[in-house]
Amino acid sequence: MTAHGKTPWYRQLYFWVLVAIVAGIVLGWLAPAAGVAMEPVGTTFVAAMKMLIGPIVFLTIVGGIASVADLRKVGLTGVKALAYFQAGTIVAMVTGLVAINVFRFGDGVNADPGKIPAGYPGPKPTTGGKHGWELLTHLVPSSVVGPFVDGDVLQIIFLAVLFGVALNAVGQVGGPVLDAVNRLTAVVFKVLSYLMKLAPLGAFGAMAVATGGYGVHMLTSLAGLILLFYVTSALFVVVVLGSVMAYLRLNIFHLLGYLRAELLLVLGTSSPEPALPGLMSKLEHAGVSAATVRLIVPTGYAFNLDGAAIYLSLAAVYIAQATNTRLSIGAQIGLLAVMLLTSKGAAGTAGGGFIALTATLSTVGHIPASGIMLIFGIDKFMAECRALVNFTGNAVATLFVARWNRELDVDQARKVLAGKHIRPLSQGVAPVTPILVASGMHHAGTRRT
Repeated sequence: MTAHGKTPWYRQLYFWVLVAIVAGIVLGWLAPAAGVAMEPVGTTFVAAMKMLIGPIVFLTIVGGIASVADLRKVGLTGVKALAYFQAGTIVAMVTGLVAINVFRFGDGVNADPGKIPAGYPGPKPTTGGKHGWELLTHLVPSSVVGPFVDGDVLQIIFLAVLFGVALNAVGQVGGPVLDAVNRLTAVVFKVLSYLMKLAPLGAFGAMAVATGGYGVHMLTSLAGLILLFYVTSALFVVVVLGSVMAYLRLNIFHLLGYLRAELLLVLGTSSPEPALPGLMSKLEHAGVSAATVRLIVPTGYAFNLDGAAIYLSLAAVYIAQATNTRLSIGAQIGLLAVMLLTSKGAAGTAGGGFIALTATLSTVGHIPASGIMLIFGIDKFMAECRALVNFTGNAVATLFVARWNRELDVDQARKVLAGKHIRPLSQGVAPVTPILVASGMHHAGTRRT
């Protein structure tokens, strides 16, 4: 640590991930055979990540439903918020689907699913080739532990929803159980943070295999995917979120300027969580009622992930294109429906976007789950953008729901966002720990979404 308490750049994980990516590319370029031989390095790391997908999905959804989605507690405001979150997530995913179908950067990669690292321990596909009624009956597992053993994400989600609703229904009786769920969630997240320290090794192996197996031209395709994600995200913020702000008679650019300090913090940490207190304080200052802020913002951190939604749709269809997997319009709609569920399962966790993508491909079945190795090496290049869009989307969502609930002073908001009504902010906000715990955000540490 330096005198100011900051970690030197050469000791930061992100720096070593970049070094590992470059090393993997160089190895795969100069010695393709040696690059392909690095397959176990990448697949072992992904296997370590995947062993936590089931517990993360289960614990996050149970905790979220049991605490945040208690309609008796949050009332009509909570219903409105969840409705807006789902609508926003759908629009974000559709935006990503349209972008990757127009700019087909995965075409021409021609990755053979059978030759993508065979050591990838993907869960069993759960939806491929099933009729509608078979899909519904498949949701119900034959045992409680079976889905976790088999890695059947869809059944895990079913169990999580069932347990979450039941835990919500029993009220105070389930308090100790909910507390145990939150404590266990913190432990699982801590384990995940340990595994993330091995990310440079995983990135090295993935990039060495991709470059050695598919040639340097693969890098052009991946660079196109990164660029498309950034451009699509920027358009989503300006056009979609900007339209929501215009409906509120507010300006999206004024909001971004007002939150610039928090946005820089999110950019520096690749996580929206450190900026949570500042966002809540500033939204209250901008004319949103304190009760609305303290309910909507933490809830949105778990359920309103616009940046992650865009990433999921782009990455999933890119992998389908890269492996020459044909996706009809109906298949893409089904993919969207699955992503609405899996996107909630890794909210706020390190590598959450990658975990949600893995869960999605494992669930839909018809897109080769092993294809995630094609993009694992570049996942971290999109982490900052995901976090920034998630953060901005939650700020806009809070303003929208507050206006919908008649708990927003629009005149004050317009003045504050434009910098015409500034007064010193209080040092912090009222305690929000109960809400943070409820949304699975109580654990310490920096996390990516």
